[in-house]
Amino acid sequence: MIGGIVREFDANFRLGHGPHFVAEGDEYDTAFFDKGSKFLHYRPNIAIITSVEFDHADIFADLDAIKSTFRKFVALLPKDGLIVAHLDDPNVAEIVADAPCEVQGYGFSPELTWSLADIRAGLGITSFQVRHQGQDWAELTVRMPGRHNCLNSLAVTAVLHRIGLAPEQINTALSSFGGVKRRQEVRGVERGITVIDDFAHHPTAVHETLAALKAAYAGQRLVTVFEPRTNSSRRAIFQQDYVSAFDAADLILIRRPIPLDNVPAEELFSSEQLAADLQARGLDASTFADTDAILDHLMTILKEGDAVAILSNGGFDNIHSRLLSQLQETTRPN
Repeated sequence: MIGGIVREFDANFRLGHGPHFVAEGDEYDTAFFDKGSKFLHYRPNIAIITSVEFDHADIFADLDAIKSTFRKFVALLPKDGLIVAHLDDPNVAEIVADAPCEVQGYGFSPELTWSLADIRAGLGITSFQVRHQGQDWAELTVRMPGRHNCLNSLAVTAVLHRIGLAPEQINTALSSFGGVKRRQEVRGVERGITVIDDFAHHPTAVHETLAALKAAYAGQRLVTVFEPRTNSSRRAIFQQDYVSAFDAADLILIRRPIPLDNVPAEELFSSEQLAADLQARGLDASTFADTDAILDHLMTILKEGDAVAILSNGGFDNIHSRLLSQLQETTRPN
């Protein structure tokens, strides 16, 4: 059970027949009457911790509050359990330091239990070498680009190894996995222009997603459309973090967010300021009042071979389908 639609299932869950149940953990609040994190209601035997960063400013006051709730989660693991932790992230390393169970680290550092090496991307697939305890263990392949997808696959590999699967079984599954909708999802191609939908909104997610897409669509112009929509992204807390998140984009179009109620103007995110800061870094960035204005501009600038990455955690006024329809209309004969 996860917070997205798995393409193979066309659903966010699947009831199988094996002894294991897999759930995506979430530090967001449980309900309006329960402000504790959702994952504090779980009783995991094995946990993967990919990152710990500040987010959800409507729920957490600061990074320390995030760390506190993750420590509570770590404490839920039984003594015979396992935490697979991205120890290249110092925040993750900090919160698992006193874990009640075994911790296996994963990442790029060769001294970790599980490490990545020799990532190669091309023709819609990404291959990488897995090292276990410092020794070459297997070469695996996934159908998704980006270092973050390789890291996620490495963490899953550690779990599957723990429950007894062989490298060949793991590779068969990973190489056939089509991914989750709204994660680098190609919504369509019209006039040689690829329209991509992605859920990325946190600065780190934006940076990693765009870097992955730049590699996947090497040689093509990457046009990025960004809608700050979450409670956190519409606040100024990430204003400076976003400045270095768009480096892989060739063109950046930023939608002016709807202001949050009950938040002073000086504490709100400014799309105009972000565009100015990106321009100061030599990037081509512009801001737009609404989705219609963005679509109008896209129709004047897009050309064959472009890849358009649309980043938002919401529906974004159905911009993906509307853009594809408008591109299709321009190809029809009079």
